[in-house]
Amino acid sequence: MAINLKAREQKQFVGKYAGEYRFVMSPEIYSRLTERKVLSEAAMRSGISQGTINAAWAAIGEVIKAWATEGHSVAIPGLGTMRFGVRATSVATVGEVSSQLITSRRVIFTPSTDIKNELAGTGINITCYDRNGDVIKQVNSDDAGNIEGEENDPTGGGSTDEGTDEGNYPV
Repeated sequence: MAINLKAREQKQFVGKYAGEYRFVMSPEIYSRLTERKVLSEAAMRSGISQGTINAAWAAIGEVIKAWATEGHSVAIPGLGTMRFGVRATSVATVGEVSSQLITSRRVIFTPSTDIKNELAGTGINITCYDRNGDVIKQVNSDDAGNIEGEENDPTGGGSTDEGTDEGNYPV
């Protein structure tokens, strides 16, 4: 199993590299799995009926919503913890504080150590595309997180700011 990423050569419009073409990585998302598919798979793997799994998951969802909206950080068994948060504009005086300062409400998820370890141990496949959309390089890691062709790099490879491959494309 491996995580598939794409590195696209894109012109930067802001920041330190404005006006330059740089390779920007992002994950390749195959598809969105529906709730029905996830619950069906859970029922099959657990041997519990799909109706029971559906009822249990609905109840868990209600508990998470209720407790998280009361300000609790809620454990989601096997996954991590979830809480709600806000982004807000700061003000200089207490008289200016109001709910109008809130710019967004958000969900904050912190994965469990098991999930983090699973991710850290998963291989990586990167497909590099030039600015015309043509594939110009494939990079694969082994499960140790080392990048193919980077064995002599004492930092373990993966630098995005320095280095080139044989084709003189930034890594």
